[in-house]
Amino acid sequence: MSRALLKFVRVSPTKARLIAREVQGMNAELALAALEFMPNKAAGIISKVIASAVANGDYEPEEVVISSCRVDKAAVMKRWRPRARGTASRIIKPTAHILVEVAVPEKTEKDA
Repeated sequence: MSRALLKFVRVSPTKARLIAREVQGMNAELALAALEFMPNKAAGIISKVIASAVANGDYEPEEVVISSCRVDKAAVMKRWRPRARGTASRIIKPTAHILVEVAVPEKTEKDA
């Protein structure tokens, strides 16, 4: 099993979790192919983390399965925007930590 962790990436964790749930349990090669055609910003980021996790274990993408793909909330950048009558509104810019673990699938009795 190998893993890759990307910290403080500028993407909303809520939006990134939608993509992470799609690829969890998939073959790494199929997941990379699926993420290539998704229009989301998080899809490209998660794709790079999966590729990094595969490379960290010296595996080929077709021989491993994504055992865990987790997106955690990180620090939030707070910015201010001027509004009418001299007031201000807060803008919240969320960041996320993305953890991907890949493992070689275990052979079961049915496969053997």
